[in-house]
Amino acid sequence: MAHLKKTAAGTWQANWRDPAGRKRAKNFQRKRDAERFVSELEATKNRGLYIDPHAGRIRFADYLPRWVVGRNHETNTTFRDQSVMRNHIVPRWGQVSLAKIDHTSVQAWVADLSSRLSPATVRECYRVFSSVMRSAVRDRILGFNPCEGVRLPPRRRKDSDERTITRDTFVRQLLPVIPNRYRGLVAVAGGTGLRWGEVLGLRIDTIDLNTGLVHVRRVVIEVNGKVTSKPYPKSKAGRRSVPLPGFAGRLLRDRLRRYPSARTGEVFTNQAGGPLRRSTWRRRVWRPALVRAGLLGKVVQEGPKDYRGIWNDEAGADQSAAFRTEPEAVNEVARNAAGGLRFHDLRHSYATWLVYDGVPINDAQRLLGHERPSTTLDLYTHYQRELDPRVGELFADFSPTLDLDDEPGDDDGAAGDAG
Repeated sequence: MAHLKKTAAGTWQANWRDPAGRKRAKNFQRKRDAERFVSELEATKNRGLYIDPHAGRIRFADYLPRWVVGRNHETNTTFRDQSVMRNHIVPRWGQVSLAKIDHTSVQAWVADLSSRLSPATVRECYRVFSSVMRSAVRDRILGFNPCEGVRLPPRRRKDSDERTITRDTFVRQLLPVIPNRYRGLVAVAGGTGLRWGEVLGLRIDTIDLNTGLVHVRRVVIEVNGKVTSKPYPKSKAGRRSVPLPGFAGRLLRDRLRRYPSARTGEVFTNQAGGPLRRSTWRRRVWRPALVRAGLLGKVVQEGPKDYRGIWNDEAGADQSAAFRTEPEAVNEVARNAAGGLRFHDLRHSYATWLVYDGVPINDAQRLLGHERPSTTLDLYTHYQRELDPRVGELFADFSPTLDLDDEPGDDDGAAGDAG
């Protein structure tokens, strides 16, 4: 039972034992403050909500190791959170005692971040920081989470967010200019809506060309430049089977015929048989292909050996330069042009095609590997009309004759990218 006693200095000391039986004490200048404290203390002990008044003295940086030990996240999530913590959270809160972090100071911190960072980055900082504070509440170090009720900046929508292309543009305009070695990869991504890591995780045992299905069973992840294979997808819903369009099946057969190594390991690798790095592939293969497809800037021939690259920069200004060869012009436009279709936008396009063709949302959800139908609805409700929901007929109207022969130098797209 807590009790009070007057000290020689004239203050009042509250004395009590914590749930572990250890003696605790705290001094107050006024008796009524000490009485109020003791009353609240006994009430929290009786409700099983006791919090050591001195626990909040621990600094944020000193508490972090305890928070890290209790986490159980994927490698890529952990790496991302560590980067956010190192660059944006610890510099501000590392030396601050947990008990001194209040709602107002957190709101001011969010406002300061919003003046310097994108709304998406600010939300990531808040998410990680709030997770630490929630953990401190559960550990009975804090009585409440000061992050609760903090106003966050709205996410600004950009013209580049979730771009989509038509099926005709994808099949007849983009696919033909993808280097032959990687054309099957792009065909599978656009024809099934698989994520980058899911496509790279495909092996021969997960592809059934006779029934026209691909089975998502494993994925490839890339963290800090290191590519590894994971024997399960992003979530439980990610483990699924998706119909494979005919043209994608034909390109897959051609890849298996051309590259025997694709029949023993991952189907899609670089020239050395190693894993593809997303950033390298994007720079050497994807963006140059967008230029050749007329989807990013343009290259015009001005003479027998004269080419001009034309593009818009980040500020929206028109830029151009002359080159002696077409590949030089293409690479320059790909390197400097702003925006452009992202590889992940093939997934957004696939989802939009599903919804446009009347595929029920719950079926689209399963095909896309979403855990909740609300995710599909929030992202892909561009169109809705009643139609036959046969997914296998999605590309029925497209039977393009794709040239499977290598273009001159088309296998040089990701040369040397051995992972």
